Amino acid sequence: MKDAQIDELLLQALETEVTGAKVYETALKCVTNKGLREEWGKYLAETKHHIQVVERLFGQLGLDPKASSPGRKAIHDITASLIAEMEKALGAGPNEAAQLLAAECVSQAELKDHLNWELIGEVAKNSQGERGEALTAAYQEVEDEEDEHFYHTVGWTRELWIEALGLQAVLPPPEERRNVRTEVGAARARGARDQMGPLGLLRSASADDLPEEMS
Repeated sequence: MKDAQIDELLLQALETEVTGAKVYETALKCVTNKGLREEWGKYLAETKHHIQVVERLFGQLGLDPKASSPGRKAIHDITASLIAEMEKALGAGPNEAAQLLAAECVSQAELKDHLNWELIGEVAKNSQGERGEALTAAYQEVEDEEDEHFYHTVGWTRELWIEALGLQAVLPPPEERRNVRTEVGAARARGARDQMGPLGLLRSASADDLPEEMS
């Protein structure tokens, strides 16, 4: 493996977590849906913990958490633009429009975060000794929460768009009701959404409608 590129991945992961917390703080200003507010409030707290996990990992691996790189700067700039767009939306139109934009911004931020941890998991599987142990421990501590952040927020974004289009949305989304944390689970949740009522209540008791961990 290329050690320099592993260091780059970890720098980007740290920047994604640090700026991700700021994305959630801004997005929460845009929220009108109570369920989404509670969800993102939990994700903000978890993201702040993820910052600590990555900072601890830097200490274990002897890396400088203040080091810069073109990739880290790009993440900072992209995130700053997402935050700026949410701030503009807050005073520019209907609250629902700001909430929808915020959901899209969080989805974009979580896409990068999700990718970071997937790659960290790959590096961990192919590492030995202290580095392998440190990466594996960090991955196991964070990955499930990151999966939830990504898949659930994508579900919220889809359903808020459906609602904005004047169609029947499922809120909270099936990804949340099924406690989705895998790509397969997300696909099954999307497939089951037509069996759910407008408030996310199940219309049947089939196996496909059970929470992911039970099906």
